[in-house]
Amino acid sequence: MIILVLDNLGGSLKKSIRNIVGKGRISEKDVKELNKEIQRALLKSDVDVRMVKALTDRIKKRALDEKPPKGASAREHIINIVYDELVNIVGKGTEIPVEEQDIMLVGLQGSGKTTTAAKLAYYFKNKGLKTGVICADTHRPGAYSQLKKLCGEVNCLFYGEQESEDAVSVVKNGLKELNKTEVRIVDTAGRHSLESDLITEMEEIEETVGADRTYLVIDASIGKGVKKQANAFNDAIGIDGVIITKLDGTAKGGGALTAVSETDTKIAFIGSGEKYEEFEEFDPDSFISRLLGMGDIQKLMHRAEERLDPEDMDMESMMKGDLTLKDVYQQLESITKLGPLKQIMSMLPTGPQKLPDDALDITKEKMEKFRIIMDSMTDEELEKPQVIGSSRVKRIARGSGTSREEVNELLKYHKMMKKLMKNMRGKRLPMNKMMKKFGR
Repeated sequence: MIILVLDNLGGSLKKSIRNIVGKGRISEKDVKELNKEIQRALLKSDVDVRMVKALTDRIKKRALDEKPPKGASAREHIINIVYDELVNIVGKGTEIPVEEQDIMLVGLQGSGKTTTAAKLAYYFKNKGLKTGVICADTHRPGAYSQLKKLCGEVNCLFYGEQESEDAVSVVKNGLKELNKTEVRIVDTAGRHSLESDLITEMEEIEETVGADRTYLVIDASIGKGVKKQANAFNDAIGIDGVIITKLDGTAKGGGALTAVSETDTKIAFIGSGEKYEEFEEFDPDSFISRLLGMGDIQKLMHRAEERLDPEDMDMESMMKGDLTLKDVYQQLESITKLGPLKQIMSMLPTGPQKLPDDALDITKEKMEKFRIIMDSMTDEELEKPQVIGSSRVKRIARGSGTSREEVNELLKYHKMMKKLMKNMRGKRLPMNKMMKKFGR
């Protein structure tokens, strides 16, 4: 799941929104100031200047001319206008059918296509479909071993022929070998540019596969160059959607997102990191909601239903924030099944908390260390961690064979989790009420 894929853009926009929310009344001057902040944020993120101008002109006109819906304040109305207009400029997503299908991935070299093939396999595997990947890149040294390793990590079937130079033949054999799978993903070779031999090979593979979906994989860092690439590949073989990779804070990410909206294609998936969970269907409403710090509680709850067993987590208890240290290990273990903690926090209406990245990275090693530390605590300390002072920290560290810093880290996580869960409970209803006012 995406975190806040454009940290700089998201931070700037949320600051702009907070300035409006804090106002008692909204004047034309306030709208102009908001527009300036939005322009600054979008231009910094490499969004086309003409698109930015058109966007802020529409925001200004609607904010000054339209009356708020019944029951909504002027502030809420303006936030909704910004939300609507930002959704419009990134375009609509494309439907991702969860059914038997053959998928072909194309793109230039260095776009992250091979990693994306494994992420896509992981995505469909989590949807309950038996998935296999075919390595049709017979040009790049290491492509076979890289993809085979990645498929092993996500536990999906793999087919490739390490010594073969005939990509079409490899694909034919792979389709036969993986004929009992429900989703077959063909990872084709990339090039430094869209050369004629690449087009020919792609056309032959496409004819062999008879792909139900062909996705173009593009690195977000090329920014507005996405438009040229998307149109070129679409003209050559026809594509059903774009997968934008490495959308992890790069300034040009805004250009990549908006450039696709100007083509005849749509964004299918976005990836924001190396982890398999940092990859998701592109949902413009959800994306912009998180970008503005409005959260996405509905998606978080849906993910919990998908990934957690009922006994994994008492959601009602969690959302009350009633977490003792006895609870925290089980709760953290359950939460990590939902994805990276920073990603989860971005789904809350307050957006990601201002915490160091390493504080949000709960690894299996940390989880095991937390368990060992808790084994050295008394029942009173587990039930009431507030009684743990410096002398107790020293004793617990000595008894568990860890450092005082590591004991304090566990206590910090406990406080953070309590705050997170209380925040989830406190923001859910106001957000739902607000969206209902806007007819969502």
